[in-house]
Amino acid sequence: MRTPLLRRLATLATTLGLTSLGLLGAGATPAQAAISDCPSGYFCAWKTYDGTGAMFKTNTDKATLGSWDNSFRAVVNRTTRYACLYDDPDYNTATGGVFAWDPDPAGTEWGNGGGAVSSVKFVATARECSAPAYPDWYATTAPRAQGFGDLNGDRKADLLVRDKAGRLWRLPGDGSGRLIGSGGWNAMNALVRHGDFSGDGREDVIAREGSTGKLWLYPGTGTGSVGARKLIGTGGWNAMSRITAVGDLSGDGRSDLMAVEKATGKLWLYPGTSAGSLGARKLVGTGGWNAMNALAGVGDANGDGRSDLYAREASTGKLWLYPGRTGALGGRVLVGTGGWNTMAALLGPGDVTGDGRTDLVTTTTGRYVGEECRGAGCLLVYAGRGTGTLERGVVTGTDWWNLNGAF
Repeated sequence: MRTPLLRRLATLATTLGLTSLGLLGAGATPAQAAISDCPSGYFCAWKTYDGTGAMFKTNTDKATLGSWDNSFRAVVNRTTRYACLYDDPDYNTATGGVFAWDPDPAGTEWGNGGGAVSSVKFVATARECSAPAYPDWYATTAPRAQGFGDLNGDRKADLLVRDKAGRLWRLPGDGSGRLIGSGGWNAMNALVRHGDFSGDGREDVIAREGSTGKLWLYPGTGTGSVGARKLIGTGGWNAMSRITAVGDLSGDGRSDLMAVEKATGKLWLYPGTSAGSLGARKLVGTGGWNAMNALAGVGDANGDGRSDLYAREASTGKLWLYPGRTGALGGRVLVGTGGWNTMAALLGPGDVTGDGRTDLVTTTTGRYVGEECRGAGCLLVYAGRGTGTLERGVVTGTDWWNLNGAF
């Protein structure tokens, strides 16, 4: 997918004698006056590079453009959605390209539409110009329910993804995506899930609100969606650099939460209660946990019946297993000698491969280089061996780009 960055317009700016790529308006008063004729809430285009003459405008999808086909020169997008500008009619990307033109309700940024535009579509995120809002995710049915990683109870590991528009999607493991949050999820700066916190036998989602530091519980419905939220932390949770759900570490049959304190590097266990809240915290790591830049509660990785924790060491890129003990963590075991800093997220959705063992799932950063995929947007599954160690990662997805988190 081609993305129209304003720096692409440098040649055009020079040709027109303009001095500002941000506004493309310095020394071009007549052009700016014509551009300003585009109404708020519309995408507009002109057949001239300086934005004068007849004006095309729309705020609805256009599969064909009639007399305006292949005629867009100057364009401005005063809507709140991305304008996808397709080379071919009918939004076809099989044989032609597509521009994702950023929303600019104020109409301060305009430039070259490229000319070769034959259809226009409006979408909430740039990736939807050429792909679904959610990425592919496939999982094999597990031989038994694990009590976590499965929001609809079908024994397939689910994943949650948040898009750039703040919508929350559930990926049930069959390649499809289900919208379970229509917006507002970008207000959360941490989302975790690992089993049942509310006591109804269904997996729940916990989210931290960035502006307030409050902690919210979103109870699972058992069908893959979440219900009305409940406040379980009145504030102060922004003092934690990492939050992860780990399952039942305290040994009372309820899911627990762990968090790293920014100021001290201490690791705290917050035990779940029968009321669906969190009990008094317990210190399980006296310090040094700020050295870890990713945590993942993955269930019983080593086969001893207790919930375990994977942690990534920032300075070395090593991956460590911290085996669960009753209300504590045991001595760590090295399971990845390095290179794990090329991963954007570590996810523990349970048994992905259907062999009855818990697995680890990762998404990649731009620094990742593999035989089957490189850069940001790769998805890898590391099959668990049942001993706490992992098989070599297998690339199972290449479209995990331009999202705002996976959980």
